[in-house]
Amino acid sequence: MKVLLSGHLGYIGTVMAPMLLKAGHQVVGIDANLYRRCTFAEGGTIADVPTIAKDMRDLVAGDVEGFDACVHLAALSNDPLSDLNPELTYAINHRASVRFAELAKQAGVPRFLFASSCSNYGKSGDNMIVETGELNLVTAYGQSKVWAERDIGALADDAFSPTFLRPATAYSVSPRLRFDIVLNNLVAWGMTKGVILLKSDGTPLRPIVHIEDISRAFIAAMEAPRDVVHGQAFNVGQTAHNYRIRDIAEIVGEVVPNCRIELASDAGPDTRSYKVSFEKIAKTLPAFQPQWDARTGAEQLYAAYKTSGVTLEEFEGARYNRIAHIRKLIADGALDGGLRAREPVAA
Repeated sequence: MKVLLSGHLGYIGTVMAPMLLKAGHQVVGIDANLYRRCTFAEGGTIADVPTIAKDMRDLVAGDVEGFDACVHLAALSNDPLSDLNPELTYAINHRASVRFAELAKQAGVPRFLFASSCSNYGKSGDNMIVETGELNLVTAYGQSKVWAERDIGALADDAFSPTFLRPATAYSVSPRLRFDIVLNNLVAWGMTKGVILLKSDGTPLRPIVHIEDISRAFIAAMEAPRDVVHGQAFNVGQTAHNYRIRDIAEIVGEVVPNCRIELASDAGPDTRSYKVSFEKIAKTLPAFQPQWDARTGAEQLYAAYKTSGVTLEEFEGARYNRIAHIRKLIADGALDGGLRAREPVAA
């Protein structure tokens, strides 16, 4: 299949693109490349694919013509970053996503896979949530994904088939590494400071999933018969991999030598707590065969961090922390307040 992959230069996209190529697909990417200064050499090589270098808000009909499927990853990618300016979050994650789907439909692209999120479930506590469960949104990021699912879903017809994948919280090394997600961050703290620093009280529930397994889910859904995935939402992960944050910290403590668990001075309850069922994807898409768990992921991260010599200042600062990086780009004049580039976008 010829695949148009948005966000191919981001945290997940730089891992998914080579996996799509390995699976025999052609890939063209769309990306504003905001994180080109965040490259993590130990995360692997960025695939050299044809690239449409532009903001998702600026797509035109010609950008999406001639494809068999669109995979839409590009977004303001986590809760703190989305809370920086909720209106921008809605403009990019919701309205630009719907516009992308509309253009794809007009161009005759038959399949559209949208990266939604388990963040949709928000504050759900200890009750196991399935895809049709109640949404308890607590962030602009989650709201933007829910609205996008709703409006893209309304475009479905006999010629246009959207599918919604809701990954658990991601982890893993990547050429465009993020340290502002739980497992990545805890391993980094443990390795650099000998302290596994919990920024909440450790009680929230959170399912986690390796980005290679997220990529496997997208490939399985894209290659599945249309009637199996048409208009469907799938949680992406494994039911056994719902953890309390403190449980993740304890796994990190078993992998990273000579470190201890500490609560941050301002640690408190995190309203984002959800326990998710992944039985639907396991039963419906048997080609989806996840390979990772928290321990093997922590081992992978620890090995990469040791090799890189990354410091606390780097992973908590503007190089690898997404919201800090965006704020620095704005302060440096590389981005305007609308997160549009003031310098030429380079692939």
